[in-house]
This record gives sequence, structure tokens and C-alpha cells, in this order.
Amino acid sequence: MGKIKIIGGTHRSRVLEVLDSDGLRPTLGRVRETVFNWLGQDLTGKRCVDLFAGSGALGLEAVSRNAKSVVFVEKNRLVAQQLTKNLSILKVTNAQLLIDDALSFMHTSSDTYDVIFIDPPYGADLFVRVVALLANIATSDSLIYLEYDAYLDGLDQYLRIVKQAKAGNVTYGLYQLIIMTDSKR
Repeated sequence: MGKIKIIGGTHRSRVLEVLDSDGLRPTLGRVRETVFNWLGQDLTGKRCVDLFAGSGALGLEAVSRNAKSVVFVEKNRLVAQQLTKNLSILKVTNAQLLIDDALSFMHTSSDTYDVIFIDPPYGADLFVRVVALLANIATSDSLIYLEYDAYLDGLDQYLRIVKQAKAGNVTYGLYQLIIMTDSKR
């Protein structure tokens, strides 16, 4: 079992267990701190979705900072069970956990979100497909968090950089949708 520590908000300093699962790498605390400095410490009224949730570190930070709602999407049942335990430990009432594939969720969702966290397994080559479906769940005002380990060619035709940084070999940032690529709206 690994552990994550919530960086800020109402659950600040809470330490939660996470599974040691192949490909599961919780977003580093210093990265989460930077991202939530960019987003602002209070997410009151914001609807968030944590795609490829894994440990749920990003969504849990949003919950801790008073997000109106957070949807966690995780397809690994064992990882989802641990996330369910952590939500229960924190007595979270504004979150929903879906055991689903993130791409399927994005394809069928009828909801849009103010903040979208995207941190898929590295090396899974999912970004092109994820970006193609963003218009289904994002508006031009949505803030989209991406975390990746390699250069992503072509993102700039769909996404505008709001903030971006690096931590070791990982690039992360906040982006906004430029064009609606395959919108249902």
C-alpha cells in the first residue's frame, strides 16, 4: 500500500492509502500544490471530473477545496474500491465514483465540467483520443489539467495553454479548448 497526503482545503494533511497497482502513480504533492495555486484554493460552485482517477489525488484535492461536485472515473475495480474507501473515510457527499473507461465516459456523457483532470497511464497513447472527445465534456471556459511524460505534438491546434510547468520528466498544465472538435452541443 502506498499513501497520499491531501495538500490543502478542509481535508488538509489527511493521509490516505492507495493501492500499489501497475501504472498507478499519484500526482506528486508539489505538482498538486502548484495546480491548485493556479486554480485557486476555493473551487466552490465548480463541477469537476477526474478521468483516469487512479488514486483520486486530484479529485480529492478538488473535494477538499469545496468543489460543487467531483466525478471520479476509474476502470480498475480494485483501485476504485480503495478510492471508495477513501471517500468514505473523508465522509464525502459531493462525489460520484464511476467504474468505467474514461473514453467511454467522455463519449456518452451529457454533462460538461468546469475543471477536467486528465492523467492517463503513461505510454498508453491516449491523448489524441482524449483530446478528440474533450468537446463532449468541456466548454470554452473549462480548465483542463493534463499531465504527461512526453512531448505531445499537435495539442496546440485544440488547446490553449493557460499555465504549464515541468517536474522532472513530467509536463503538466492547465489548458482551455480552442475549437469544439466533435461537439454534441
